[in-house]
Amino acid sequence: MAAIPTHIKAWTYSEYGKSTDILKFDPNVPLPELKEDHVLIKVVAAALNPIDYKRMEALFKDTDSPLPTAPGYDVAGVVVKVGSEVKKFKVGDEVYGDINENALEYPKVVGSLAEYTAVEEKLLAHKPKNLSFVEAASLPLAIETAYEGLERAGFSAGKSILVLGGAGGVGTHVIQLAKHVFGASKVAATSSTGKLELLRKLGADMPIDYTKENVENLPEKFDVVFDAVGDADTTFKPLKEGGKFVTIVPPALPPPAIYYILKSDGAVLEKLKPYLESGKVKPILDPKSPFPFSQTVEAFSYLETNRAVGKVVIHPIP
Repeated sequence: MAAIPTHIKAWTYSEYGKSTDILKFDPNVPLPELKEDHVLIKVVAAALNPIDYKRMEALFKDTDSPLPTAPGYDVAGVVVKVGSEVKKFKVGDEVYGDINENALEYPKVVGSLAEYTAVEEKLLAHKPKNLSFVEAASLPLAIETAYEGLERAGFSAGKSILVLGGAGGVGTHVIQLAKHVFGASKVAATSSTGKLELLRKLGADMPIDYTKENVENLPEKFDVVFDAVGDADTTFKPLKEGGKFVTIVPPALPPPAIYYILKSDGAVLEKLKPYLESGKVKPILDPKSPFPFSQTVEAFSYLETNRAVGKVVIHPIP
């Protein structure tokens, strides 16, 4: 394995603002230090998430890490060094994960949009062998968010669910997990006209074109409504009596709404590994993915249009 450099290439920003204005390539970022329970990863692929640009726009600057910073939550790569207390991984292991345990509290100063990043071992999992690094990088934040929401809603076999925003990064996994892992009796999901076929492929029994149909007027009611888009003012109506409404989009709503912010956990990825390895649950990549590292700014611009289907991933990373 090549020697680990003391300084690395990364995309960084040193002030808040729009990604196109502030994100700069920096060839000379100090290598992040390795703590006892961390592993150092040579990054192979990194996925972008809306939280990355929301952070750039100072949406949680009171609990942010100091600038300058390299953004990026989702990573897939190879372990090149382990801290003295690390038990689960060794040098050479292929791993993936969401590197920030609490999404809005002091994210890593050197995130996944860098040649190397240092991460707590509990946030990582072994990469499923059948997935490429690009596919693996697309999963952690979105699939863990989907899983946590279904768990919080008490979702289980035989229940029905309506997914608002079924074609996005999180929605595509809510559909798949509800259907293929939790055993939903019925999955309904909304998207625009061109994405209905994708919803069907993922396992939605009832794809709904939100440009033509209002979910408030659906003839049936659901045990759970999962809001992945922030549509909440209109959407308690499709809930059954005693049903659960789960949302990942602020502001937090009054009960019966459950609003949560993901706590990253590698154990969830390990738990879902059999479903990923069998192909029952699939990574969904936007057709434009992967973007090369040199086009990270363009990749953010594309993500910010809200037109991506599935995930926007950066690869290769030098």
